[in-house]
Amino acid sequence: MAGYLRQLCEIHGTVITLTKMKKNKIIFWLATAVIVLWEGVMPLGTLLFTPEYVNVGTKPLGYPDYFAYTLIICKVLGVIAIAYPKTPVILKEWAYAGLTFSLIFAFISHAFVDKNIGFMLLPLVVLGILAVSYFYNRKIQSHG
Repeated sequence: MAGYLRQLCEIHGTVITLTKMKKNKIIFWLATAVIVLWEGVMPLGTLLFTPEYVNVGTKPLGYPDYFAYTLIICKVLGVIAIAYPKTPVILKEWAYAGLTFSLIFAFISHAFVDKNIGFMLLPLVVLGILAVSYFYNRKIQSHG
């Protein structure tokens, strides 16, 4: 009887671990999907379909036109690195870091130039979602 209970506990522990891993992956992919849409698809869509609006967010902050194009390219490459499962870990770390810097500097730019609280908070909200993606990516990597 004791052997059966021990075996049942071991199986139950495995089920709990698998359930946690599944939860971690779901949270990671939901957060990552939001980042891919917000930081990758939207800027790329603007570049491809409405290029006259590419620098609408950067021009009022005093950045040159070419900065918007560079930012879009870097964001798209970053979200590809984060979302593609076979990306080397070090490259993913750099992608997370690059997007983090971009969002922090977007907050700082809005705080010092236009002082619009909505424009200031949005990068911080996206940064929070990016942090969730990063945290759960790390959880998955450490158990996988």
